[in-house]
Amino acid sequence: MNVIQVKASKPYDVCIENGLLDRVGELSAPLLPGRTAALITEETVNSLYGDRAVGALERAGFTVHRLVLPAGEETKCLTRFGEVLEFLASRRLTRTDAVFALGGGVIGDLAGFAAAVYLRGVRYVQIPTTLLAAVDSSVGGKTAIDLSVGKNLAGAFHQPAAVFCDPTLLSTLPPETFSDGCAEVIKYAVLAGEPLYSLLQTPASADWETIITECVSVKRNLVEADEFDTGERMLLNLGHTFGHAIEQASALSVTHGKGVAIGTVAAARLSAHLGLCDPQLPEQIAGLLARYGLPVESPYPAAELEGHMLSDKKRAGKTIRLVLPEGFGRCILRETPIDELPALLREAFPGA
Repeated sequence: MNVIQVKASKPYDVCIENGLLDRVGELSAPLLPGRTAALITEETVNSLYGDRAVGALERAGFTVHRLVLPAGEETKCLTRFGEVLEFLASRRLTRTDAVFALGGGVIGDLAGFAAAVYLRGVRYVQIPTTLLAAVDSSVGGKTAIDLSVGKNLAGAFHQPAAVFCDPTLLSTLPPETFSDGCAEVIKYAVLAGEPLYSLLQTPASADWETIITECVSVKRNLVEADEFDTGERMLLNLGHTFGHAIEQASALSVTHGKGVAIGTVAAARLSAHLGLCDPQLPEQIAGLLARYGLPVESPYPAAELEGHMLSDKKRAGKTIRLVLPEGFGRCILRETPIDELPALLREAFPGA
């Protein structure tokens, strides 16, 4: 088993091993004082893995209450957030009990935020079932829901008690969902360089257990250096400011991974325009993304994206913080005046 300890304000382990789903009960029991578990999941994941997760918890002595929500980004909303809170209250969970998030980033973010505010905070455990959640959203304690004007605008920092990642669960992902996770993996390769960059050169032979471990290690380092996202951790937003704008412009029909892929190339184009990187870098990144079936061009014009970027949570007064790559393994934060945004967007999205 690969175990990565995250030394945040509440330290915890990220455990990565094939077959780990069937051990989540025995591994969670020593970490949790109570024996009541609220398992929050969604319809597709529940049909595949819900009973296995419940069985693993029950074998360890947990009484399990299961809530199954609709699949999709639309679930990460105020209405479903209220539904989760009412579910926890109606099952009379106490502060010694725990929430288990079984699913991708939507379920992890939603269940984690509910755990952060129910009774002013109860423990929760992440069990990611998508590549995107395994390498990114399940680690680091960011929880959130979307509001009508933007993604992740309501949330809280709430570190999990543990993260249990079973890479065998990725085998049932639809190709499109899997490629969405590859966008976040490639983001880490741009941020960290080797060994991730080399590991990703041949998709057919990719060692996903090793790749997930490498990505989590990169994120662990940034979380430990900047838990509450006020400095260095913001590098993890590479591709996200542009990507979130594309997602919003599409009314969420463009998935998060595709938005991040397009946004990462846009960031590299802008970096090249500003003279911060080799002019070939945008095409290198675009080629790697295309190898994993990801788009690299925005379907929306730059002018349409500007308004959505102004609602981004990374805006601070009259500036917005952009993450720009200087090369594989080197990225910087750039405070950008809002009045420069229209011209910069035209450089980031020259064909849009």
